[in-house]
Amino acid sequence: MSGFWENIVSQFTRAFIVEDRWRMIVDGLGNTLFITLFALIMGTILGVIIAIIRTSWDRNSEVMNIGPVKLLFGFFNWLCKVYLTVIRGTPVMLQLMIIFFIILTSTNKILVAIIAFGINSGAYIAEIMRSGIQAVDTGQFEAGRSLGFNYIKTMWFIVLPQAFKNILPALCNEYIVLFKETAIAGVVGVTDLTRAVNMIRGVTFQSFFPLIAAAIIYLVFVMFFTMLVGKLERRLRSSER
Repeated sequence: MSGFWENIVSQFTRAFIVEDRWRMIVDGLGNTLFITLFALIMGTILGVIIAIIRTSWDRNSEVMNIGPVKLLFGFFNWLCKVYLTVIRGTPVMLQLMIIFFIILTSTNKILVAIIAFGINSGAYIAEIMRSGIQAVDTGQFEAGRSLGFNYIKTMWFIVLPQAFKNILPALCNEYIVLFKETAIAGVVGVTDLTRAVNMIRGVTFQSFFPLIAAAIIYLVFVMFFTMLVGKLERRLRSSER
């Protein structure tokens, strides 16, 4: 029995302690969180803009007079629909490879990963935001106009805050999915958490400890993010009372 535990300790030491290989995991986790954060910011901004364009066109296109403004607005709406169709209809790994090997061909692999994941996430966030905006009663727009707000101010100060409350669970779930999706960033050479443990596995010829360690780290962070979302939801519900 003692030999069994000695073997476990020996494998653990070889996987993480020898040559400070645990630092590879820490550095990889740092890159994963960095990519997730900035891709999340990019995706949210992109998603909000596209959602506003799409919902504004759906609400106002029939009453707009034919002219340059309507044609330009219609073009942007068509562009957004093409973007949503292409991004949601192709695998994120393929998008990452196309952006890295064909479009940007940049040596900054982390920047490429941020752009790729941000563009991908933006498409899903846009549809989530659009559903939330559409769920807000149209009377809220009229209320904003009666207060002297123009369309943009009504959307920003009245409609979007209400839409955000409606879509918070789905939006946060998309953020968590984004965090896990970054595990494929190693395809283009980014040393994220998953690639770090694969590098350890390649050096030590051990799979159990590196892969289980990565799984536990992802699980812990997802549980932490889920807890934060739960607290935020409870705070929003209490503020409505």
